Amino acid sequence: MNDSLQILCNTSTGFHDWLARAGGSLVVSTYQAGKVAMIGWNGAQVTLLMREFDKPLGIATSGNRLLLATRNEVTIFANAKALAFDFSEERPGAYDALYVPRVSHHTADLHTHDVAFCGSKIYCVATRFSCLAELSDEFNFKPVWKPRFVSDLVPEDRCHLNGLAIRDGRPRYMTALGETDAPGAWRERKADGGLLIDVESNEIIARGLSMPHTPRWHDGKLWVLNSGAGELLVVDPFDGRREVVCRLPGYLRGMAFVGDYAVIGMCKIREKHIFGGLPVQAANERLLCGLTVVDLRSGETVGQLEFTQGCEELYDVRFLAGIYRPMLLNLARPESRQAMTNPESSFWLRPSNEMPLNEAGAARAVVA
Repeated sequence: MNDSLQILCNTSTGFHDWLARAGGSLVVSTYQAGKVAMIGWNGAQVTLLMREFDKPLGIATSGNRLLLATRNEVTIFANAKALAFDFSEERPGAYDALYVPRVSHHTADLHTHDVAFCGSKIYCVATRFSCLAELSDEFNFKPVWKPRFVSDLVPEDRCHLNGLAIRDGRPRYMTALGETDAPGAWRERKADGGLLIDVESNEIIARGLSMPHTPRWHDGKLWVLNSGAGELLVVDPFDGRREVVCRLPGYLRGMAFVGDYAVIGMCKIREKHIFGGLPVQAANERLLCGLTVVDLRSGETVGQLEFTQGCEELYDVRFLAGIYRPMLLNLARPESRQAMTNPESSFWLRPSNEMPLNEAGAARAVVA
Protein backbone atom coordinates (compact mmCIF):
# COMPACT_ATOMS: atom_id res chain seq x y z
CA MET A 1 0.00 0.00 0.00
CA ASN A 2 1.36 3.38 -1.06
CA ASP A 3 0.04 6.28 1.02
CA SER A 4 1.09 8.77 -1.66
CA LEU A 5 -0.55 6.86 -4.51
CA GLN A 6 -2.77 9.14 -6.54
CA ILE A 7 -6.07 7.61 -7.59
CA LEU A 8 -7.81 9.06 -10.63
CA CYS A 9 -11.09 8.20 -12.32
CA ASN A 10 -13.30 9.12 -15.25
CA THR A 11 -17.08 8.98 -15.34
CA SER A 12 -19.30 8.60 -18.37
CA THR A 13 -22.25 10.90 -18.95
CA GLY A 14 -24.53 7.97 -18.25
CA PHE A 15 -22.98 7.32 -14.82
CA HIS A 16 -23.11 11.03 -14.00
CA ASP A 17 -26.81 11.21 -14.91
CA TRP A 18 -27.69 7.95 -13.14
CA LEU A 19 -26.04 8.94 -9.87
CA ALA A 20 -27.71 12.36 -10.01
CA ARG A 21 -31.13 10.71 -9.89
CA ALA A 22 -30.29 7.56 -7.88
CA GLY A 23 -31.05 9.16 -4.52
CA GLY A 24 -27.87 8.21 -2.74
CA SER A 25 -24.16 7.42 -2.93
CA LEU A 26 -21.82 4.45 -3.19
CA VAL A 27 -19.17 2.99 -0.88
CA VAL A 28 -16.53 0.78 -2.50
CA SER A 29 -13.60 -1.18 -1.07
CA THR A 30 -10.27 -1.73 -2.81
CA TYR A 31 -7.90 -3.91 -0.82
CA GLN A 32 -5.26 -3.56 -3.55
CA ALA A 33 -5.05 0.22 -3.02
CA GLY A 34 -5.83 0.00 0.70
CA LYS A 35 -8.76 2.41 0.43
CA VAL A 36 -12.49 2.76 0.91
CA ALA A 37 -14.01 5.02 -1.72
CA MET A 38 -17.08 7.17 -1.04
CA ILE A 39 -18.62 8.11 -4.38
CA GLY A 40 -21.16 10.88 -3.96
CA TRP A 41 -23.11 13.64 -5.68
CA ASN A 42 -22.76 17.30 -4.67
CA GLY A 43 -25.64 18.58 -6.78
CA ALA A 44 -23.48 19.34 -9.80
CA GLN A 45 -20.96 16.54 -10.22
CA VAL A 46 -19.74 13.15 -9.03
CA THR A 47 -17.40 13.34 -6.03
CA LEU A 48 -14.74 10.83 -4.97
CA LEU A 49 -13.40 10.60 -1.42
CA MET A 50 -10.75 8.00 -0.51
CA ARG A 51 -10.12 6.89 3.08
CA GLU A 52 -7.20 4.66 4.03
CA PHE A 53 -7.67 1.22 5.64
CA ASP A 54 -5.54 -1.91 5.92
CA LYS A 55 -6.81 -4.37 3.28
CA PRO A 56 -10.52 -3.43 3.24
CA LEU A 57 -12.77 -6.15 1.80
CA GLY A 58 -16.41 -6.89 2.69
CA ILE A 59 -18.91 -4.12 3.43
CA ALA A 60 -22.46 -4.33 4.75
CA THR A 61 -25.06 -1.75 5.76
CA SER A 62 -28.08 -1.85 8.05
CA GLY A 63 -30.02 1.29 8.87
CA ASN A 64 -27.63 3.75 10.47
CA ARG A 65 -24.72 1.28 10.58
CA LEU A 66 -21.93 0.30 8.22
CA LEU A 67 -19.79 -2.83 8.62
CA LEU A 68 -16.26 -3.10 7.20
CA ALA A 69 -13.85 -6.04 7.14
CA THR A 70 -10.14 -5.22 7.13
CA ARG A 71 -7.02 -7.34 7.53
CA ASN A 72 -7.32 -8.00 11.27
CA GLU A 73 -10.64 -6.48 12.27
CA VAL A 74 -14.32 -6.20 11.50
CA THR A 75 -15.54 -2.74 12.51
CA ILE A 76 -19.02 -1.32 12.99
CA PHE A 77 -19.44 2.35 12.06
CA ALA A 78 -22.49 4.46 12.87
CA ASN A 79 -23.66 7.59 11.10
CA ALA A 80 -23.25 10.58 13.43
CA LYS A 81 -25.38 12.72 11.17
CA ALA A 82 -25.55 15.66 13.58
CA LEU A 83 -21.76 16.02 13.40
CA ALA A 84 -21.45 15.70 9.63
CA PHE A 85 -22.19 19.35 8.82
CA ASP A 86 -19.24 20.57 10.92
CA PHE A 87 -16.76 17.82 10.03
CA SER A 88 -14.82 20.27 7.89
CA GLU A 89 -14.37 23.54 9.77
CA GLU A 90 -13.11 25.15 6.55
CA ARG A 91 -16.06 23.84 4.46
CA PRO A 92 -19.14 23.50 6.68
CA GLY A 93 -21.89 21.50 5.03
CA ALA A 94 -19.51 19.59 2.75
CA TYR A 95 -20.85 16.24 4.07
CA ASP A 96 -24.32 15.01 4.98
CA ALA A 97 -23.27 11.79 6.76
CA LEU A 98 -20.35 10.95 9.05
CA TYR A 99 -19.63 7.26 9.69
CA VAL A 100 -17.73 7.03 12.98
CA PRO A 101 -16.12 3.77 14.28
CA ARG A 102 -18.04 2.37 17.23
CA VAL A 103 -17.12 -1.31 17.78
CA SER A 104 -14.12 -3.27 16.48
CA HIS A 105 -13.85 -7.04 16.60
CA HIS A 106 -10.24 -8.19 16.55
CA THR A 107 -10.47 -11.22 14.32
CA ALA A 108 -6.79 -11.53 13.33
CA ASP A 109 -6.12 -12.28 9.68
CA LEU A 110 -9.00 -14.60 8.75
CA HIS A 111 -8.78 -13.37 5.17
CA THR A 112 -12.32 -12.14 5.83
CA HIS A 113 -14.33 -11.61 2.65
CA ASP A 114 -18.10 -10.92 2.71
CA VAL A 115 -19.74 -9.67 5.91
CA ALA A 116 -23.40 -9.28 6.85
CA PHE A 117 -25.73 -7.95 9.52
CA CYS A 118 -28.43 -10.46 10.53
CA GLY A 119 -30.56 -9.03 13.31
CA SER A 120 -28.36 -8.95 16.42
CA LYS A 121 -25.73 -11.19 14.81
CA ILE A 122 -22.87 -10.33 12.51
CA TYR A 123 -21.54 -12.93 10.10
CA CYS A 124 -18.29 -12.99 8.18
CA VAL A 125 -16.78 -15.36 5.66
CA ALA A 126 -13.54 -16.64 7.20
CA THR A 127 -11.90 -17.59 3.93
CA ARG A 128 -8.64 -18.76 5.52
CA PHE A 129 -10.64 -21.30 7.57
CA SER A 130 -13.13 -22.22 4.78
CA CYS A 131 -16.12 -21.45 6.97
CA LEU A 132 -18.91 -19.02 7.74
CA ALA A 133 -18.32 -17.43 11.12
CA GLU A 134 -20.15 -15.32 13.67
CA LEU A 135 -18.35 -12.53 15.48
CA SER A 136 -17.68 -13.30 19.12
CA ASP A 137 -16.80 -11.37 22.28
CA GLU A 138 -14.71 -14.31 23.55
CA PHE A 139 -12.90 -15.60 20.46
CA ASN A 140 -11.46 -14.32 17.21
CA PHE A 141 -14.41 -15.96 15.47
CA LYS A 142 -17.12 -18.56 16.07
CA PRO A 143 -17.52 -21.07 13.19
CA VAL A 144 -21.18 -21.74 12.38
CA TRP A 145 -21.04 -23.55 9.00
CA LYS A 146 -18.63 -25.06 6.50
CA PRO A 147 -19.13 -26.91 3.23
CA ARG A 148 -19.60 -30.63 3.72
CA PHE A 149 -16.65 -31.41 1.46
CA VAL A 150 -14.27 -29.52 3.79
CA SER A 151 -13.13 -32.03 6.40
CA ASP A 152 -11.35 -29.86 8.95
CA LEU A 153 -11.42 -26.33 10.38
CA VAL A 154 -7.83 -25.29 9.71
CA PRO A 155 -6.23 -22.07 8.33
CA GLU A 156 -5.49 -23.50 4.86
CA ASP A 157 -7.93 -21.77 2.45
CA ARG A 158 -9.01 -25.15 1.13
CA CYS A 159 -11.85 -23.99 -1.15
CA HIS A 160 -11.65 -20.19 -1.11
CA LEU A 161 -15.10 -19.67 0.35
CA ASN A 162 -15.83 -15.98 -0.29
CA GLY A 163 -19.37 -14.75 -0.96
CA LEU A 164 -22.47 -14.69 1.26
CA ALA A 165 -26.11 -13.95 0.37
CA ILE A 166 -28.72 -13.25 3.03
CA ARG A 167 -32.30 -14.37 2.40
CA ASP A 168 -35.20 -13.85 4.81
CA GLY A 169 -32.81 -12.60 7.47
CA ARG A 170 -30.56 -15.68 7.45
CA PRO A 171 -27.34 -16.74 5.70
CA ARG A 172 -28.53 -18.78 2.74
CA TYR A 173 -26.19 -18.93 -0.26
CA MET A 174 -22.40 -18.94 -0.54
CA THR A 175 -19.81 -19.06 -3.30
CA ALA A 176 -16.50 -20.93 -3.33
CA LEU A 177 -13.80 -21.27 -5.96
CA GLY A 178 -13.48 -25.05 -5.73
CA GLU A 179 -15.01 -28.25 -4.34
CA THR A 180 -11.65 -28.98 -2.76
CA ASP A 181 -10.28 -30.08 0.61
CA ALA A 182 -6.55 -29.41 0.52
CA PRO A 183 -4.50 -26.23 1.05
CA GLY A 184 -5.00 -23.94 -1.94
CA ALA A 185 -6.26 -26.84 -4.09
CA TRP A 186 -8.97 -24.66 -5.67
CA ARG A 187 -6.30 -23.00 -7.83
CA GLU A 188 -5.95 -26.11 -10.03
CA ARG A 189 -9.36 -25.54 -11.66
CA LYS A 190 -9.91 -21.88 -11.00
CA ALA A 191 -11.33 -21.22 -14.49
CA ASP A 192 -14.25 -23.64 -14.16
CA GLY A 193 -14.30 -25.16 -10.67
CA GLY A 194 -16.45 -22.57 -8.89
CA LEU A 195 -19.54 -23.41 -6.84
CA LEU A 196 -22.76 -21.94 -5.53
CA ILE A 197 -23.89 -23.60 -2.29
CA ASP A 198 -27.17 -23.63 -0.33
CA VAL A 199 -26.20 -23.10 3.32
CA GLU A 200 -29.40 -24.59 4.80
CA SER A 201 -29.24 -27.87 2.90
CA ASN A 202 -25.44 -27.85 2.41
CA GLU A 203 -26.08 -28.92 -1.17
CA ILE A 204 -24.29 -27.54 -4.21
CA ILE A 205 -26.71 -25.60 -6.41
CA ALA A 206 -24.39 -24.95 -9.34
CA ARG A 207 -20.97 -26.15 -10.47
CA GLY A 208 -18.71 -25.13 -13.32
CA LEU A 209 -18.54 -21.44 -12.43
CA SER A 210 -15.46 -19.31 -13.04
CA MET A 211 -14.23 -17.88 -9.72
CA PRO A 212 -17.71 -16.75 -8.58
CA HIS A 213 -18.26 -13.95 -6.04
CA THR A 214 -20.98 -11.76 -4.57
CA PRO A 215 -24.13 -13.91 -4.40
CA ARG A 216 -27.11 -11.69 -3.62
CA TRP A 217 -30.84 -12.30 -3.10
CA HIS A 218 -32.79 -9.43 -4.65
CA ASP A 219 -36.33 -9.05 -5.95
CA GLY A 220 -37.07 -12.74 -5.44
CA LYS A 221 -34.05 -13.86 -7.50
CA LEU A 222 -30.57 -15.22 -6.80
CA TRP A 223 -27.89 -13.16 -8.52
CA VAL A 224 -24.24 -14.18 -8.76
CA LEU A 225 -21.14 -12.67 -10.34
CA ASN A 226 -19.38 -15.28 -12.46
CA SER A 227 -16.26 -13.24 -11.98
CA GLY A 228 -13.72 -15.05 -14.15
CA ALA A 229 -16.06 -14.89 -17.12
CA GLY A 230 -17.13 -11.27 -16.54
CA GLU A 231 -20.78 -12.32 -16.27
CA LEU A 232 -23.76 -11.33 -14.14
CA LEU A 233 -25.93 -14.42 -13.67
CA VAL A 234 -29.41 -15.17 -12.39
CA VAL A 235 -29.40 -18.70 -10.94
CA ASP A 236 -32.42 -20.86 -10.16
CA PRO A 237 -31.82 -21.93 -6.53
CA PHE A 238 -33.74 -25.19 -7.07
CA ASP A 239 -32.11 -26.68 -10.15
CA GLY A 240 -29.07 -24.49 -10.74
CA ARG A 241 -30.13 -23.29 -14.18
CA ARG A 242 -28.46 -19.99 -14.96
CA GLU A 243 -29.12 -17.09 -17.25
CA VAL A 244 -26.49 -14.58 -18.33
CA VAL A 245 -27.87 -11.07 -17.76
CA CYS A 246 -24.81 -9.26 -19.16
CA ARG A 247 -21.11 -9.57 -19.86
CA LEU A 248 -18.66 -6.87 -18.80
CA PRO A 249 -14.98 -6.16 -19.55
CA GLY A 250 -13.63 -6.93 -16.10
CA TYR A 251 -13.14 -9.52 -13.40
CA LEU A 252 -16.28 -8.88 -11.37
CA ARG A 253 -16.59 -8.38 -7.60
CA GLY A 254 -19.07 -6.38 -5.57
CA MET A 255 -22.64 -5.52 -6.46
CA ALA A 256 -25.29 -3.16 -5.10
CA PHE A 257 -28.93 -3.05 -6.21
CA VAL A 258 -30.73 0.25 -6.64
CA GLY A 259 -34.28 -0.31 -7.91
CA ASP A 260 -34.08 -1.78 -11.40
CA TYR A 261 -30.32 -1.26 -11.58
CA ALA A 262 -27.23 -3.06 -10.35
CA VAL A 263 -23.91 -1.33 -9.71
CA ILE A 264 -21.18 -3.89 -10.36
CA GLY A 265 -17.49 -3.70 -9.51
CA MET A 266 -14.95 -4.52 -12.24
CA CYS A 267 -11.27 -5.38 -11.76
CA LYS A 268 -8.17 -5.73 -13.81
CA ILE A 269 -6.08 -8.86 -13.25
CA ARG A 270 -2.72 -8.20 -11.61
CA GLU A 271 -1.70 -11.56 -10.15
CA LYS A 272 -1.42 -13.74 -13.25
CA HIS A 273 -0.19 -16.78 -11.26
CA ILE A 274 -3.53 -16.83 -9.40
CA PHE A 275 -5.95 -15.21 -11.85
CA GLY A 276 -4.37 -15.95 -15.23
CA GLY A 277 -6.07 -18.05 -17.92
CA LEU A 278 -9.64 -16.93 -17.26
CA PRO A 279 -12.41 -16.63 -19.88
CA VAL A 280 -12.78 -12.88 -19.35
CA GLN A 281 -9.18 -12.37 -20.47
CA ALA A 282 -9.75 -14.28 -23.69
CA ALA A 283 -12.95 -12.35 -24.42
CA ASN A 284 -11.55 -8.84 -23.91
CA GLU A 285 -8.42 -7.15 -25.19
CA ARG A 286 -8.46 -4.78 -22.21
CA LEU A 287 -9.99 -5.16 -18.77
CA LEU A 288 -11.30 -2.19 -16.79
CA CYS A 289 -11.31 -1.33 -13.11
CA GLY A 290 -14.33 0.62 -11.94
CA LEU A 291 -18.10 0.49 -11.63
CA THR A 292 -20.73 -0.33 -14.23
CA VAL A 293 -24.42 0.48 -13.83
CA VAL A 294 -26.56 -2.19 -15.48
CA ASP A 295 -30.30 -1.99 -16.22
CA LEU A 296 -31.53 -5.35 -14.95
CA ARG A 297 -34.58 -5.23 -17.24
CA SER A 298 -32.50 -5.23 -20.40
CA GLY A 299 -28.96 -6.14 -19.35
CA GLU A 300 -27.74 -2.92 -20.96
CA THR A 301 -24.96 -0.78 -19.51
CA VAL A 302 -26.25 2.61 -18.37
CA GLY A 303 -22.94 4.20 -17.35
CA GLN A 304 -19.44 3.58 -16.04
CA LEU A 305 -16.92 4.99 -13.62
CA GLU A 306 -13.40 3.89 -14.55
CA PHE A 307 -10.37 4.14 -12.29
CA THR A 308 -7.59 5.25 -14.63
CA GLN A 309 -4.73 5.40 -12.13
CA GLY A 310 -3.82 3.97 -8.74
CA CYS A 311 -6.61 1.39 -8.43
CA GLU A 312 -6.82 -1.93 -10.25
CA GLU A 313 -8.96 -4.20 -8.07
CA LEU A 314 -12.22 -3.69 -6.16
CA TYR A 315 -13.92 -6.02 -3.74
CA ASP A 316 -17.31 -4.78 -2.51
CA VAL A 317 -19.90 -2.17 -3.46
CA ARG A 318 -22.81 -0.85 -1.37
CA PHE A 319 -25.42 1.87 -1.90
CA LEU A 320 -26.19 4.45 0.81
CA ALA A 321 -29.79 5.52 0.19
CA GLY A 322 -30.64 9.12 1.03
CA ILE A 323 -26.98 10.02 1.63
CA TYR A 324 -25.25 12.10 -1.04
CA ARG A 325 -21.94 13.25 0.45
CA PRO A 326 -20.72 10.69 3.02
CA MET A 327 -17.56 10.80 5.11
CA LEU A 328 -15.97 7.76 6.78
CA LEU A 329 -13.53 8.00 9.68
CA ASN A 330 -10.61 5.67 10.32
CA LEU A 331 -9.87 4.60 13.91
CA ALA A 332 -6.31 5.83 13.48
CA ARG A 333 -7.39 9.34 12.51
CA PRO A 334 -7.61 11.99 15.28
CA GLU A 335 -11.09 13.02 14.12
CA SER A 336 -12.47 9.67 15.30
CA ARG A 337 -11.49 10.57 18.86
CA GLN A 338 -12.96 14.06 18.63
CA ALA A 339 -16.47 12.95 17.65
CA MET A 340 -18.61 12.28 20.71
CA THR A 341 -22.23 11.12 20.55
CA ASN A 342 -24.94 9.88 22.89
CA PRO A 343 -28.62 9.21 22.24
CA GLU A 344 -29.56 12.80 23.09
CA SER A 345 -26.70 14.94 21.76
CA SER A 346 -23.47 15.09 19.77
CA PHE A 347 -20.27 17.08 20.24
CA TRP A 348 -16.95 17.85 18.59
CA LEU A 349 -14.14 17.90 21.15
CA ARG A 350 -11.89 20.30 19.27
CA PRO A 351 -9.66 23.16 20.38
CA SER A 352 -11.91 25.54 18.45
CA ASN A 353 -14.85 24.38 20.58
CA GLU A 354 -13.13 24.65 23.96
CA MET A 355 -14.49 27.23 26.36
CA PRO A 356 -11.93 29.93 27.29
CA LEU A 357 -10.82 30.32 30.89
CA ASN A 358 -11.22 33.46 32.94
CA GLU A 359 -8.47 34.88 35.15
CA ALA A 360 -9.45 32.56 37.99
CA GLY A 361 -9.05 29.52 35.77
CA ALA A 362 -12.76 28.77 35.48
CA ALA A 363 -14.39 28.15 32.13
CA ARG A 364 -16.57 30.93 30.86
CA ALA A 365 -19.69 30.11 28.93
CA VAL A 366 -19.49 30.79 25.23
CA VAL A 367 -22.62 32.52 24.04
CA ALA A 368 -23.51 31.70 20.45
